[in-house]
Amino acid sequence: KLMRSNRVIENKNNDLTLANKELDRFVYSASHDLRSPISSLKGLVDILKTEEDPEEAKSYLNMMQDILNKQDQFIKDIIDYFDDGDVMILNNTKVFPARMYGNKEKTGARIEVFLLRELNAEQRLWDVLVDPARKIRIGNKLYFGDDDSLVAEVIDNTTSRGRTLRFLYDGSYDEFRRKLTELGETPIPKYINREVTEEDAERYQTIYAKEEGAVAAPTAGLHFSKHLLKKLEIKGIDFAEVTLHVGLGTFNPVEVEDLSKHKMDSEELIITQEACDIVNDAKAKKKKICCIGTTSMRAIESSVSSQRTLNPYTGWTNKFIFPPYDFSIADCMVTNFHTPKSTLLMMVSAFCGHDLMKKAYEEAGLGPQDVSVAVVPSYFVYVMSAASTMSVLRAAILGFMIGRPQ
Repeated sequence: KLMRSNRVIENKNNDLTLANKELDRFVYSASHDLRSPISSLKGLVDILKTEEDPEEAKSYLNMMQDILNKQDQFIKDIIDYFDDGDVMILNNTKVFPARMYGNKEKTGARIEVFLLRELNAEQRLWDVLVDPARKIRIGNKLYFGDDDSLVAEVIDNTTSRGRTLRFLYDGSYDEFRRKLTELGETPIPKYINREVTEEDAERYQTIYAKEEGAVAAPTAGLHFSKHLLKKLEIKGIDFAEVTLHVGLGTFNPVEVEDLSKHKMDSEELIITQEACDIVNDAKAKKKKICCIGTTSMRAIESSVSSQRTLNPYTGWTNKFIFPPYDFSIADCMVTNFHTPKSTLLMMVSAFCGHDLMKKAYEEAGLGPQDVSVAVVPSYFVYVMSAASTMSVLRAAILGFMIGRPQ
């Protein structure tokens, strides 16, 4: 148990040291790659069968069965933490079909184009990633579709894999956007090692996804079903929706030793007056305010007034939250466990204190020496600082991998 005041004391004692800005504080090891091809429970079993030690593999399987048996406990317990008038902040961004495949002019080489953000609607300019990048230079053209109905010209290099494309299409802007949707596919994570299906367009979305613009789902929300949201609503929990269009930069590992030197990619953010009214009213009444996911947390912390209330906002944010940091709005958060060196891991450390975060990871079997981190990358950790509790709620593998919880 940890009171908010205790968290502040811990942050002052531990997080204000230079060491807390060092990258090695956010490293833990595992014998498997976290991005291993876990596309289903069967995929997990297949991985475990490759273990050299049969007894170790058996222990993993027993652990996973224990997790799956406790799936209902997550749904039940999260409701018990909230009361009438409490607020959950949801990121209602919607993933669009951002991954496309085209052919290079003359050579016909197949090129993957990952749409990151639209730079100019009128000129149809997009910021993209290309793979393999070494084959794509300024002036090259790419052709999309069996009939080459969509063409893109490379007009700039932005990073080693980044390019700026100008799309050439004979039609209105709305027709152009429909063509992108037609030719694109859902950008499911690479560690789901299978072909994309039509069902992924719906399954790789949160239940409350509305505003199209993300290239990755805010994954904490994938664990919420319509049934769960309805039960929360019946209990009197209010929902405030914000929009942060998640980009790939959110998941890039930090590579600089001094965290203050890390630069986040900008992401589009929209916070409405309606959302502000819901949050600020709850804050004034001293109700609990819980962010569902790190993207919701980063969204609201990007638009805080001098009175520590939430302000409306439309624009872009590149906010990077790492220890030490004084949060202004939310006093609890639901989030997945995160990979080493990620900005998401650093935000959780800043929120609940580094030692408490380590304790949560160890409780879930994600300690520095525990290889089980490789096969359970989608546990939930639930941190409630102001409510004087911190608990680890074990959920099943991500909803889009084995189906949504009912």
